[in-house]
Amino acid sequence: MEITELLNQRALVLDGAMSTPLEHAGVKTNNDLWTATALIEDPQKVYQVHMDYFEAGADMVITDTYQANLEAFKKHGLTDTQGRSLIRKAVKLAKSARDAFEEETGKHNYVAGTIGPYGAYLADGSEYRGDYELTTKEYQEFHRPRLEELVNAGVDVLAVETQPKLEEVKVILDMIKEDYPTYPVYVSFSLKDAYTISEGTPLAKAVHVLEENDQIFAIGFNCVPLDITEQAVKNIREITDKPIIIYPNSGATYDPTTKTWSDPKEGPTFKELIPSWYEAGANIIGGCCTTMPSDIENVTEYLETINN
Repeated sequence: MEITELLNQRALVLDGAMSTPLEHAGVKTNNDLWTATALIEDPQKVYQVHMDYFEAGADMVITDTYQANLEAFKKHGLTDTQGRSLIRKAVKLAKSARDAFEEETGKHNYVAGTIGPYGAYLADGSEYRGDYELTTKEYQEFHRPRLEELVNAGVDVLAVETQPKLEEVKVILDMIKEDYPTYPVYVSFSLKDAYTISEGTPLAKAVHVLEENDQIFAIGFNCVPLDITEQAVKNIREITDKPIIIYPNSGATYDPTTKTWSDPKEGPTFKELIPSWYEAGANIIGGCCTTMPSDIENVTEYLETINN
């Protein structure tokens, strides 16, 4: 069954962070490759994170390719051929976990191939600001190799995620439309606030631009604070009938200078807010930075009460 068909039947569970479980497993991610470091140094731990999320109830996991791009790998002395191989490896790890879980349980799940923004490559928090400018050709040259390898390796859907700039998203979607016109895609923005994507474009405008693209099966946002999540879902639902995908952070705040997170001292928790996101109109719910399989278990438990 295609994921779009499944979405017509019930709300879906997305996975959580790749970085936090890897860090708990001893992987050092405090560098410009971030979680892609594990593809080189300890790929089995990437496999295990995917498996842990499937066991937590995730219907779909995201490949460890957010920061896996040829330019970043070149900085670390790798050739283009080696970089492309690592992107394919990331897909293989996710699919292997998916297939092993299906063999064990009979449940079929999905793999989303993530395409992070150019700002993630800069590794300075630019994916939360969008304060960079590239030409259409430069965006294409940066994103095309990863896009090619994700599709060649057989991801189920493409995830254009944590995107701060509408123009960059449009270039990526045009590439997908030209080269892979039948591939399902979701787009997830980073947000400045509940009404604005990170570069300053109104969220409503961004959703309107994507609304007519028939390859896009879900629109939403990720890596945002808990306190803007419900309102942002409502704002998107006012514009579109497409499924809404969201994966906020656990509530911790990020310091891009030190590349560290600090936990909140007060306020509602991730678990407590899940019902409000669903009721506001979210159809696919997961977690982003600092979330763990236990958070995804909470999503699963809540959606089971709804879906049943």
